[in-house]
Amino acid sequence: MNKELPINVALHKEAARKAGIGDLDTYEIPQVIQDQAQYTGPFTDLTIGAFFEAEVAKNPDHDFLVMPDRGLRWSYAQFDDRVNSLAKGMLAIGLTRGMHLGVWARNVPDWLTFMFAAAKIGVVMVTMNSAYKSHELAYVLEQADLDALAVIDNFRDVDYVKTIRELVPESLENARGYLRSERFPHLKHLIYMGPEKHRGFYSMPELLLLGAHNPDSLVTDALAQVETDDVAMMQYTSGTTGFPKGVQLSHRNILNNGYYIGECQKLTAADRVCLPVPLFHCFGCVLGVMAVITHGATHVLLEEFNPFLVLSAVEKERATALYGVPTMFIAIMGHPSFDSFDLSSLRTGIMAGSPCPVETMKQVMSDMHMSEVTIAYGLTETSPVFTMTTVDDPADIRCETVGKAMPHADVRVIDPDTGEQCPPGVVGELCCRGYQVMKGYYKMPEASEQAIDADGFLHSGDLGTVDEQGYYRVTGRIKDMIIRGGENIYPREIEEFLYTLPEVKDVQVVAAPDKKYGELPAAFIILQDGANLSEDDVKEACYQQMARYKAPRYIVFVDEFPLTTSGKIMKYKMRETITEMLADGTIEPAASHL
Repeated sequence: MNKELPINVALHKEAARKAGIGDLDTYEIPQVIQDQAQYTGPFTDLTIGAFFEAEVAKNPDHDFLVMPDRGLRWSYAQFDDRVNSLAKGMLAIGLTRGMHLGVWARNVPDWLTFMFAAAKIGVVMVTMNSAYKSHELAYVLEQADLDALAVIDNFRDVDYVKTIRELVPESLENARGYLRSERFPHLKHLIYMGPEKHRGFYSMPELLLLGAHNPDSLVTDALAQVETDDVAMMQYTSGTTGFPKGVQLSHRNILNNGYYIGECQKLTAADRVCLPVPLFHCFGCVLGVMAVITHGATHVLLEEFNPFLVLSAVEKERATALYGVPTMFIAIMGHPSFDSFDLSSLRTGIMAGSPCPVETMKQVMSDMHMSEVTIAYGLTETSPVFTMTTVDDPADIRCETVGKAMPHADVRVIDPDTGEQCPPGVVGELCCRGYQVMKGYYKMPEASEQAIDADGFLHSGDLGTVDEQGYYRVTGRIKDMIIRGGENIYPREIEEFLYTLPEVKDVQVVAAPDKKYGELPAAFIILQDGANLSEDDVKEACYQQMARYKAPRYIVFVDEFPLTTSGKIMKYKMRETITEMLADGTIEPAASHL
């Protein structure tokens, strides 16, 4: 796994020779030096586009992407041809290195086509949550300085084209390629990821046809200009504080992280990885896509999670690996038809995104034949994985820890108060330094400096420990982040929206415990004097303007918030209150389908 280790050993021996140390043939390198050697450089310095072209050349006819529910099957070579045509089409309309392309879609096949086409020509792909509504879309359009936006038709209750029309009314007046938006001055191109034609949008066939009429040298020349430390993706996350931030991840960041994630599962070209997780998350596009291409394996992709379709896909395509958050695995094993499917092809996979119940892990290992299932931990800002178990770890380790530090990751447990490294067994903040740390938040230098300290360590905001053997455990959280079934929700974003309701005087959002999702948002609201607002009014307002998963599931109207003697709001007291209310039956648990 560590290609540069022999070079470092040779250099160390040369230094030892100059220092007058005796027989170098029998000289043993000190363990500490061997440990440090792993931090010299990751697996590859190639860009995503260059690496992928090498993979295509090695095994062009091997399955790259299979979508069983669509009857779609692309080989590496077929997919690469489509990528090159799209890349040439993008160049033809003026999208070049450093520009920002937003992709707002569920897991459709061309999500991946845009990902690799953008990577080849140096366009930064901005991944967008498919559950976004107008409030969130407008924020990303503006904050990310999007030059182009590619969309599908809809997702659940959101009509994407209609939403764009409302935010960008000029799209009905301006011809495609000539968009001039007063509100979003950077936005010049709208792309519809399908054959249908919409005023002001390029369709997918039009872009591919444009590409077909241009020489391949366009892509070759563009690819030669892309560098491994260029930003390849921007992924929006709530980060450690504040509003969603554009996490800038380079080719080096995500390609290398994907490789080591695949190594922990011992992936090979024979593996077929079933991905029912969203591609817009690092879970999908790094733990999934990057791990697959760095090992020449195959994607078995689903448009969205459905336990029956997952079971069908695994059986039909003989998938060897399956990814998901704990709630997904619970839903799969709880499906009425679970026992009728043959899952014996499964070997490994990843359970991540939120704390993994030990009993669920054990069930997955036994009932789903995933004896080598792994756990990964990290955050978007670390590309995302910096600790992970491996298939060789004992079952109890894979159930109870988040594994050891990944290769080339300097992981430490740091005392939040003193900044000192904690000894084994002592709780501190989990921090990471290495190639996988982001390049920073887009246009947010102060937030970047708060997240990454002067020594280069990214502070996760999570509390944990490390044992004598180097295995890490996550024990709690410093930050206020709510994690709902793998989805990060930052309370302040919800609070700022609720402040727009005229009846709301003050609001605080905290995490409420939930058996299915782990946590759900709960809003404590102080109303304006004489105002009248119901729980349903608050929820409906949120459903109309925000992704449904962010909407508070519990609304508690109060006269005041608990305060410290210095006047600071004690959110932990509100978390205790909502927990007690659920425990004693004062409020009913939220319906599981919400």
